[in-house]
Amino acid sequence: MLERTGIPTDNDLEKVIPDKKRLAKGPVVIIECFQKIPCDPCAISCKLGAIKPFKDINDLPQVDFDKCTGCGVCISSCPGLAIFVIDMNYSDDKSLIKIPHEMLPLPGKGEDVYVLDRAGNILGKVKVIKVSKIKNKTNIISLEVPKSMTMKVRSIKVEGKTNER
Repeated sequence: MLERTGIPTDNDLEKVIPDKKRLAKGPVVIIECFQKIPCDPCAISCKLGAIKPFKDINDLPQVDFDKCTGCGVCISSCPGLAIFVIDMNYSDDKSLIKIPHEMLPLPGKGEDVYVLDRAGNILGKVKVIKVSKIKNKTNIISLEVPKSMTMKVRSIKVEGKTNER
């Protein structure tokens, strides 16, 4: 139960994940924001109007998946680290996931990192494809993951580096 564990249920996720037809078209945003709190930077950051304007600052984000290009601009605007971009067309057997990352150490391009599910459980190791360092904002890490893990991966764990800046 989301209220007790902080982990969304399958029913919660069904409300925010685009259908298979849209996922097959290319990169698309997924916003796993489930609490009505005063926050709207995602809608303000989306210049394409894919994240619909809020009528009330406490509204949950609503995505027009047909307008979304998966650009990822909204990822670093979310203070709750609740926005991800999924590209199921990355390759025949792998997906590309763009995730927010604020922890140190920051991984490097080509590095293998552990991927974690919503509960923090390790799912395996994957390759970092790109690290977008966003000045004064949340960094964006692009990961190449097996398609079977696409809807499970939501964080990473970096090993073997010190926390040097």
